[in-house]
Amino acid sequence: MGSSTFTEERSSPVPAGKLFKALVLDSDNLLPKIMPQAFKSVETIEGDGGPGTIKKMNFTEGTEFKNLKNRIDALDKERMTYAHTIIEGGALQDKAESISYEVKFEATADGGCKVTNVSKYNLKSGAKIGEEQLKEAKAKSIAIFKAVEAYLLANPAAYV
Repeated sequence: MGSSTFTEERSSPVPAGKLFKALVLDSDNLLPKIMPQAFKSVETIEGDGGPGTIKKMNFTEGTEFKNLKNRIDALDKERMTYAHTIIEGGALQDKAESISYEVKFEATADGGCKVTNVSKYNLKSGAKIGEEQLKEAKAKSIAIFKAVEAYLLANPAAYV
């Protein structure tokens, strides 16, 4: 089994704490609300929302995947860091055992924030992730980020 690791950084005019609350702490409710074309629901399978919690994301008809299971590995509200792993379904297909993410939100001097995401693909023996698959995964991630950002900018009283 091999692995591939990728790091992405994004800037946002939204304050770090606000974006962290929306993208991490309340994404179960927010994503189906603002992206109903993609997210049907998010349900907690086990756990209390902290490390070890397993969540199932259900996607709408016509999307590429039916669902995926995600495990929360670490959650630090004070440092605004979050780690989670896709353990079943979704983008794993026949290539990856799991995909792990470590996300960090940092305030910037202009009142916005910088978000750093480290993705680690834990590949099955002999499997490789193609450039096209990485582009698609990145595009989906950016679409979610931009949708949440747009919602927060349009609703300044949300998540304060």
